[in-house]
Amino acid sequence: MLDIKMFREEPDLIRDNLKKKFQDHKLPLVDEIIALDKEFRQAKTEGDELRGQRNKISKEIGALYAKKEIDQAKAKQARVKDINDQLDQLEEKEGQLSKAILEKQMQIPQIIDPSVPIGKDDSENVEIERFGDPLVPDYEIPYHVDIMESLDGVEFESSRQTSGSGFYYLKGDIARLHSAILSYARDFMIDRGYTYYVPPFMVRSSVVSGVMSFEEMEDMMYKIEGEDLYLIGTSEHSMIGKFIGGFVEEEDLPQKLTSYSPCFRKEVGAHGIEERGVYRVHQFEKQEMVIVCHPEDSMAFYEELWKNSVDFFRSLDLPVRTLECCSGDLADLKVKSLDVEVWSPRQQTYFEAGSCSNLGDAQARRLNIRIRGKEGNYLAHTLNNTVVATPRILIAFLENMLQADGSIRIPQALRPYMGGKDKLEK
Repeated sequence: MLDIKMFREEPDLIRDNLKKKFQDHKLPLVDEIIALDKEFRQAKTEGDELRGQRNKISKEIGALYAKKEIDQAKAKQARVKDINDQLDQLEEKEGQLSKAILEKQMQIPQIIDPSVPIGKDDSENVEIERFGDPLVPDYEIPYHVDIMESLDGVEFESSRQTSGSGFYYLKGDIARLHSAILSYARDFMIDRGYTYYVPPFMVRSSVVSGVMSFEEMEDMMYKIEGEDLYLIGTSEHSMIGKFIGGFVEEEDLPQKLTSYSPCFRKEVGAHGIEERGVYRVHQFEKQEMVIVCHPEDSMAFYEELWKNSVDFFRSLDLPVRTLECCSGDLADLKVKSLDVEVWSPRQQTYFEAGSCSNLGDAQARRLNIRIRGKEGNYLAHTLNNTVVATPRILIAFLENMLQADGSIRIPQALRPYMGGKDKLEK
């Protein structure tokens, strides 16, 4: 959400940003917000003038009563009542205008960083760098479900009976591998100086509307019927939400946090074969990183966050690449974003394994997260990035670690979490 001052002073910057994001349909909102803001300020000015009159008349009433000029005092009291009635109407109008302005403001995207490439959608995202050799072995790599089933590690029929499509049971060594990767991700981030959290898995609507756009909320979130609660789609929601309406002391920044949670998503849309199995599901688990920092530090931490992801995947011998998200692929609250994609030898291409985002002051403005500084208070900047999301990572892991005999190699970093095993066998 942009500062209302920007609509007053730099409307052309907002319009230009909408065009860069290919959201021309939102251009009329800028003029609507400017007009509503003008009307709001006029109403507020009228209200302030009336309050001034009321205060002056109230003092006069006391003096008139002191002089026993009762009739004049009562006439002044009647005038005060008229002013109060006018103020009630003006305050109601201010409230309605403020609500209308806020609703429209929240539809306007954040101003993107100048370095963001301009493009309509994810097909125009820009590859930045590759890490590790994307190898294709001389033996067949089966579909990930077939690999998991060969190790007796997954059940779909049972989950369809209990929960419907988009769910799964993991079992045996595959379930252990799933948990091992999450445990390793937790310790990896703790070793990098991030404080570990297990947050609430449900949040109120005030948090949801503060951390994401309306479009994302509709497409992603499950609401608890009869409650003001939503199941989180990522622990970023809870972790940023924990700062809502509060102050962070300047000397306590940056706040570098890593959090584990199950995640729940609707995953609306048509899914091809590569997105079946355990690729696109309604329930998964995730280790996240979140930073709250000074505004001038956010771009440096953006670099730190995505490098953490690259280092994590490379420590598991997984080839990855980074992909800069173009303007049209950025969610409305993001200033800049980069995807970390992992190599699939079966498909001989990369697929998304995590997303690193700098949200500037967008979430902080919506949630009123302020820094208490020596020279005044100001809004914080927030960032987030995926350490690892399972079971999606299992697809890349199983494909890249599959040996010719059907066994799965366990990289050195993961062996302590797998009871010392160096491979999984049929």
